[in-house]
Amino acid sequence: MPITVPAYGKEAAGRLASMADVTADDGALRRFLHGLPGVDAVGLEARAATLGTRSIKTTAKAYAIDLALSMIDLTTLEGADTPGKVRALCAKGVHPDPTDRSCPKVAAICVYPDMVATAKEALGGSGIHVASVATAFPAGRAALPVKLADTRDAVAAGADEIDMVIDRGAFLSGRYMDVFEEIKAVKEACARPDGSAAHLKVIFETGELQTYDNVRRVSWLAMLAGADFIKTSTGKVAVNATPPVTLLMLEAVRDFHAATGVQVGVKPAGGIRTTKDAIKYLVMVNETLGEPWLTADWFRFGASSLLNDLLMQRQKLSTGRYSGPDYVTVD
Repeated sequence: MPITVPAYGKEAAGRLASMADVTADDGALRRFLHGLPGVDAVGLEARAATLGTRSIKTTAKAYAIDLALSMIDLTTLEGADTPGKVRALCAKGVHPDPTDRSCPKVAAICVYPDMVATAKEALGGSGIHVASVATAFPAGRAALPVKLADTRDAVAAGADEIDMVIDRGAFLSGRYMDVFEEIKAVKEACARPDGSAAHLKVIFETGELQTYDNVRRVSWLAMLAGADFIKTSTGKVAVNATPPVTLLMLEAVRDFHAATGVQVGVKPAGGIRTTKDAIKYLVMVNETLGEPWLTADWFRFGASSLLNDLLMQRQKLSTGRYSGPDYVTVD
């Protein structure tokens, strides 16, 4: 079945509208963001570490592996990408383990805008979404009209999801309203003539944001601007997703939902390579947000290298032995 994010209900839309004064001007937005509770770094890191010690076995582990597989955004974002490479990646996304058709397919294939049409055609009616990075990914260093054109091109080519990057320079300079307005503009550019819209994931590049307080602030800023998902990283810098940062973003989503009734997804990206790591993140989601977020509608892994380890662990559970990395395809 295709992945869908339900429209806001009337109550949720009303509660979100009631926060309009928060974004009325730069001063109001600044006061709100700096009025958020400060992050207890020691407590945050300790809780993330504690949740990372949880252990699950047998049937619960098998369920977690299949769930993680279904949440992967399988990605190729290289200058040397070709239509053939994209088609091969799509084939792997549809049937990650060609020897076992019970293996879940991935959530999305993520490519550059010029490869969206190729991916869309290759995926056909599989139900897998096509995600496209946009807004001058990964640096985000371009004028707003260029970013909006980038987004519109991807949507016109058939992208179901847009992964935009924020202007970290503007955010770190305290130009919060500039970042807010840019996210809003990209959100509007995700709209299609038929009234539907691509879902918007907003990438923070948390490894460049310097403090946990900044991660909390940018999470709220993006959600107030209309993000459907908030995402840690591009995967193109030294520090990508970490458990404490992801936990902090999950907590921001929880608090935003409590305040507005609006559900927002979370996507940690970069550096998540093993089944053990993936399960730690699923535990964090369950403990912080609960079962409603334990679907590909609301949680994703931006971690293509994770897929092969999940497949090897899945084969181990079914056969009792490790098959080795040469039994899975290399992307």
